Amino acid sequence: MFIVVTIAIVVYVTTSAADDFLPDAKPLRIVTRNEWLAQPPREKLDDLKLPVHKVIIAHTATEECTTQSACTYRVRFIQDRHIGAENFGDIGYNFLIGGDGNVYEGRGWLKVGAFLRGQNSKSQGIAFIGDYRHITPTKAQMEVLDALLANGIKSGHLTPDFRLYGACQLQATESPGKLLYAELKKHPHWSDELD
Repeated sequence: MFIVVTIAIVVYVTTSAADDFLPDAKPLRIVTRNEWLAQPPREKLDDLKLPVHKVIIAHTATEECTTQSACTYRVRFIQDRHIGAENFGDIGYNFLIGGDGNVYEGRGWLKVGAFLRGQNSKSQGIAFIGDYRHITPTKAQMEVLDALLANGIKSGHLTPDFRLYGACQLQATESPGKLLYAELKKHPHWSDELD
């Protein structure tokens, strides 16, 4: 009997210890507005009524980026364009996902975006940096999207049963690009049903 109990304890400890050494998933890295040297908003931004039930994915239709310095440059360029040429109060997206595996804070979870007319006050807008008519998002980018969405649920900014849409479902646009759109359709929160 002693031998059986000893073997059971050794198996349990060995199995438990092995599980403890498994690597954690890559932590979510959100590059803050301060870190990417954002301009302050030109005007007071409206607060978003939380939690929201809708997440809309777009693409920036710019060059992609694969390093933090290149992605920082891209995000600053997008903010300049949105404030200047588009006459927005700030960068339009709530968040952006770079090819470097980072999320870039745009307006963040708490503010109404300016990314899709008629949808801004009831959704979060997330843009993938790049032109996804011509490039496929990486597995790492899709995992970062999942981590950001999980963060949104955990922090109470998204409902647990939120719906995920491509911008082209709600407005006549090519965004988020056919290759990103195809990947989004595989997501468990994807919805073909429009509110």
